[in-house]
Amino acid sequence: MNRAPASIWRNPIHFLAFGLGSGAAPFAPGTFGTLAAIPFFWLLSWLPLSLYLLVVLVATAVGIWLCGRTSRDLGVHDHSGIVWDEFVGYWITMAAVPFSWEAALWGFIAFRVFDVIKPWPIRTIDRRVAGGFGIMLDDIVAGIYAWSIIHLWLWLY
Repeated sequence: MNRAPASIWRNPIHFLAFGLGSGAAPFAPGTFGTLAAIPFFWLLSWLPLSLYLLVVLVATAVGIWLCGRTSRDLGVHDHSGIVWDEFVGYWITMAAVPFSWEAALWGFIAFRVFDVIKPWPIRTIDRRVAGGFGIMLDDIVAGIYAWSIIHLWLWLY
């Protein structure tokens, strides 16, 4: 069971790292974090692709700092409630995908599968790369893998 520290409700950095509180879910915080990213994808999907990618790039850079700082403050590397990385990983998954609820669902499933199973090199990154960069990087790679699957699906259908 996930136990979220009280600081996430008082500290805006922790609140963001915990995905606006979605990472405080009592179980499966990564799944809840990814679900919380879907409405933001809907909003981002209205942007031109270049601006969408810029937002994801900025969210990644900010996420490295947010996740690293929150991890240090909590004294736990990659606390399960830190889900900003799931937000960014999902948004990477959905880059250049026209919004539909079906696409949002398939993207959710694809991203969660890669994030949970952690095929090579995701598991290695998760275990060996420290700090905020490490917290973000495994989800970035999972997002790239899921993006590939989603775009293959779009191409075939």
